Amino acid sequence: MATTANRDERAADKRRQILDAAIRVFARQGFHSARVSDIAEEAGVAYGLVYHYFDSKDQMLNELFTERWSLLLDAIRQADSQLDNPRAKLGAAAGFIIDSYRHDPELMKVIIVEVTRAANSFGRTHLAEIRQAYDAIAKIVADAQRAGEFRTDVSSEFAAMLFYGAIEQLLTGWIFEVVPAADEDYDSAKALIVETICGGLEPRVAAELPG
Repeated sequence: MATTANRDERAADKRRQILDAAIRVFARQGFHSARVSDIAEEAGVAYGLVYHYFDSKDQMLNELFTERWSLLLDAIRQADSQLDNPRAKLGAAAGFIIDSYRHDPELMKVIIVEVTRAANSFGRTHLAEIRQAYDAIAKIVADAQRAGEFRTDVSSEFAAMLFYGAIEQLLTGWIFEVVPAADEDYDSAKALIVETICGGLEPRVAAELPG
């Protein structure tokens, strides 16, 4: 007889199988056009089995977002606590997001298109979680401002918006295949994001006047 642990493991695997199928369907068809029957077919399971694990496709999208966003928040906080300078911290945050797209582009497409840009639906539902990520970047900037490493004439909140705005536009370019997306492009993008944001925030050295 199967043990409780074995049954729980099989249930977790089946649940993951359905979630992974939902990612592919949402990315291909869009959340609002996707049907639960489409997800069941993609997962290779009976229609009714999907409802055994999930109340609706809304619950699937909520879980997909929360799962990935929690990892992002953990990565930013870890970088903030373990790295020594703001460039390294912002580089780690940008690197996590870009690597997430590199390794799981369909999931990142779903999160960007169906959640973070959906101001009147899922984006508003998850506004508190989205705000946490902005606040975490703003904290890194504010700490650097207090230490004299960044200029103070740009608010930390505005800098955080620019940071995420630049990354989101970059990911959008990859999603719509209007910018190159080879491995070297991902690596250079990390450096360029950091240079663009930090280069604009670091104090300007006054030019010496001729004697």
